[in-house]
Amino acid sequence: MSFYEGLVYARKSPLWGKLAYFLLKLLGVEIPCTVEIGPGFLLHHGGMGVVIHPKSVIGTRVSIYPGVTLGRADVYRPASASRFEGIVVGDEVILGSGAKILCAEGILRLGRGTVVGANAVLTESTGEGEIWAGIPARKIGMRDFGEGGA
Repeated sequence: MSFYEGLVYARKSPLWGKLAYFLLKLLGVEIPCTVEIGPGFLLHHGGMGVVIHPKSVIGTRVSIYPGVTLGRADVYRPASASRFEGIVVGDEVILGSGAKILCAEGILRLGRGTVVGANAVLTESTGEGEIWAGIPARKIGMRDFGEGGA
């Protein structure tokens, strides 16, 4: 586990949580304390520019590269008027550099093993093992899990 991932998990500590959160912010990573993150989380290359909405849930063995955003697609509305409920990232998901996962209403779900390519803008839920790319993102293939999972 890298220093950055250690800080991500330390956000939940009653004693060190706020310090860990502010250190991450100083390093250019915005992951609020309300975000639940499963084991095996990887924040590649320090995660500079990563922004995750407080209503997000992240599964196990998720890889996030720099510049990724998980958030509301309706930022033109006041938060109180938004129909956004959250983003759920399944296990073994890979979010490429600069990927934007944006939800306008309800809950956007990324299925287990989903891959979102670099700089893609994804505004809909995905199924298991799907590969998405482009602006707007569209399904371009399926991930081969091979033997032993992802």
